[in-house]
Amino acid sequence: MKSNLNLGLIGNGRIGALINEKAEIVWYCVPRFDGDPTFCSLLKEHEPGEGFGYSSVDLIDVVTTKQCYEEHSAILVTRLYDAHGGAVEISDFAPRFVQFGRMFTPIMVIRHIKRIAGEPRIVVRIRPAYNYGRHPCDTTFGSHHIRYVGDNWTMRVTTTMPITYLIEESPSFIEDRVSLVIGPDETIPENIHMLSRRFYEDTLQYWKEWVRDLAIPFEWQEEVIRAAITLKLNAFEDTGAIVAAMTTSIPESPNSVRNWDYRYCWLRDAYFVISALNRLSTTETMERYLNFLVNVVADSKDKHLQPAYGISGETRLEEYVVDSLPGYRGIGPVRVGNDAYRQVQHDVYGSAILAVAHTFFDCRLVKRGGMTLFRRLEELGKVAFKVYNQPDAGLWERRNIIKTHTFSAVMCWAACDRLARIAERLGLPERKNYWQRRALIIHRAICRRAWNEKRQAFVSSFDGDSLDASILLLPELGFLSARDPRFEQTVTAVERELIQGNFVYRYVEPDDFGLPENAFIVCTFWYICALLSLGRKEEARYLFSRIMSRATPLGLFAEHINPATGEQWGNFVQTYSMIGLINAAVRLSKRWDEAF
Repeated sequence: MKSNLNLGLIGNGRIGALINEKAEIVWYCVPRFDGDPTFCSLLKEHEPGEGFGYSSVDLIDVVTTKQCYEEHSAILVTRLYDAHGGAVEISDFAPRFVQFGRMFTPIMVIRHIKRIAGEPRIVVRIRPAYNYGRHPCDTTFGSHHIRYVGDNWTMRVTTTMPITYLIEESPSFIEDRVSLVIGPDETIPENIHMLSRRFYEDTLQYWKEWVRDLAIPFEWQEEVIRAAITLKLNAFEDTGAIVAAMTTSIPESPNSVRNWDYRYCWLRDAYFVISALNRLSTTETMERYLNFLVNVVADSKDKHLQPAYGISGETRLEEYVVDSLPGYRGIGPVRVGNDAYRQVQHDVYGSAILAVAHTFFDCRLVKRGGMTLFRRLEELGKVAFKVYNQPDAGLWERRNIIKTHTFSAVMCWAACDRLARIAERLGLPERKNYWQRRALIIHRAICRRAWNEKRQAFVSSFDGDSLDASILLLPELGFLSARDPRFEQTVTAVERELIQGNFVYRYVEPDDFGLPENAFIVCTFWYICALLSLGRKEEARYLFSRIMSRATPLGLFAEHINPATGEQWGNFVQTYSMIGLINAAVRLSKRWDEAF
């Protein structure tokens, strides 16, 4: 069965799973986001009913499928219709709700299968794998459950369907409904129907209450809500870390070898996530991430920050290739770990300080920033000032190309600028002046060395002549007013060189792996915001409608897109892309007081 990215994401902040249009769980890592994928058919295709590493509900003689989310929730509904008028509905979710005064997020996926028409006949297959799809699990069973034994993890499936049908994978008519609880090897003392129904109702109620507190725009409400839920699902409840995506090794383009593991926390990406959620007035994810970040800063050696960390704050993410998974559509390699953690990326200091700055200005937060935290941030600011004009790998993480990247320098400027503002907030005029002077030094250097007179644009690196899309963020970061003619000229240069069709490339010159084939989705959202800041609202709205028409049927985005075909590529769901959607929609939308 050919893989595609028309997938639904479910999760609860501890685990996440991807489910295709036919209700097959194609990706599910245990015991957490970066764990062993017990269901891994996204990277290991199989013929129907063959192979292992997946969980499916196969309707006999299926002809059509439909998929949606329960409104304003992370509960996915897949409907399968057969050629004889029969139909079933599969509801998949990971429980998440408050229980006994704390958030309940078990390592568990629940599947409800319900007859909705005719006399449907189904085959339920649960075939987990371990060691990255290398081995099928051994099984033992009881009267109402099957145990799947892997290397370091034992999974139990407890069900209301006849256990023989599940073991033998026999076709069976479904007269009413079936529940399957896929979780750790623990006895469930309750009636399975009652437990799964209670978990369903409590989880649905949690998400509806969470959505109710969002400050959404007047327009594109459903799209923004789906994006916000998706970002929330990528936040690891236990530590507050935010992963870039749930998957590894979905290639950026066919046969490009640009296959990376994104199941880790990039400080840059996480900053943009919490900023987007903050625009929607949700602070819980931000508070938990800030706790994670403060610990990372406290543990850093010589105040050196890595670009990426493990979701428990691990500093070593050694990258290696696994040969047991062929890859998405058979396109390898499949990588575990990410050597980007070794890179020097100077923008991380700005990302960290901009994120933590919220604690000094947002009075809604329970834990507020004070003098001790400010002193810690000053140490990061000193590093930022020291390295702003030094070469690094940049935000695009080129592996064998280093330059003094403009975006990195701008983020170092932002680090000093925000420290000055925090000092003013704390009533420290000497420290305010100290950081203002340093911010001014960096600002002048960037304007001198990153502005290219011949190109009439800010370019991607000091004294260079090539462009990259990150320069569209100069007003967003407060470095330059959108009314500055240099920004308008820079946008014109981007339009001339980086746009193909309706999409913006991050850059177009060759890198370590050749010429980029596909556009980077968030860059188009950046461009939309740039158009809006220049007063080109109708162009921005049109382009937004075009890119939204390329979302998956469930309203989700991967990392890259083919401008010619509209097909999405890259790890899924990509937080960067969903951030871009939120930011663009909020800025483009009519205000509530303008709408009536």
